[in-house]
Amino acid sequence: MSDNFFAYISRMRYIGRWSLMRNSLPENIQEHSHMVAVIAHALGVIRRDVFGVPCDPNEAAAVALYHDASEILTGDLPTPIKYHSADIRGAYKQVEQLACDKLLATLPAELRPAYEPLLTGETQQRLHDLVKAADKLSAYIKCIEERKAGNNEFLSAEKQTRAVLEASPLPEVAYFLEHFIPAFELNLDELGTIE
Repeated sequence: MSDNFFAYISRMRYIGRWSLMRNSLPENIQEHSHMVAVIAHALGVIRRDVFGVPCDPNEAAAVALYHDASEILTGDLPTPIKYHSADIRGAYKQVEQLACDKLLATLPAELRPAYEPLLTGETQQRLHDLVKAADKLSAYIKCIEERKAGNNEFLSAEKQTRAVLEASPLPEVAYFLEHFIPAFELNLDELGTIE
């Protein structure tokens, strides 16, 4: 039925992430998508303003907002399962596509062209590298926050994720790691409050 799109989107808050891990700070895909959008926007600004490569940060943020929208219908498949084999990854891609098609069908016909590129189209593909990097940075920040909360469950994931980020060919990722990640080690007093 058409007109259900935003009711579906609001259900992102019910889909938990990191389901195979003990979480001190539970995270849902709505929270995660917001952080990925913030970081994707920042990476877009860095790409444009620091490295001089044409990029629309607002478009990157919009794609990031919807990057996990299919999980409203599929749930969050844990990474070790999702990437276990090419067959599983391929099958899951098909399921994700079906879910995105279902979500698009819940929009009035006149609005679908505006959302299709964000969910499955050319815009999503063009900005895939930035959004994927933002997704990985968000996961890394989650690992840092869990470690700071005294949860050693995420230590291995933190190390692995850092290695992937350091190996990234994107200069925007290196810039973000150097300039912004250290602040995530600080507490509120160290960050500074209104005086």
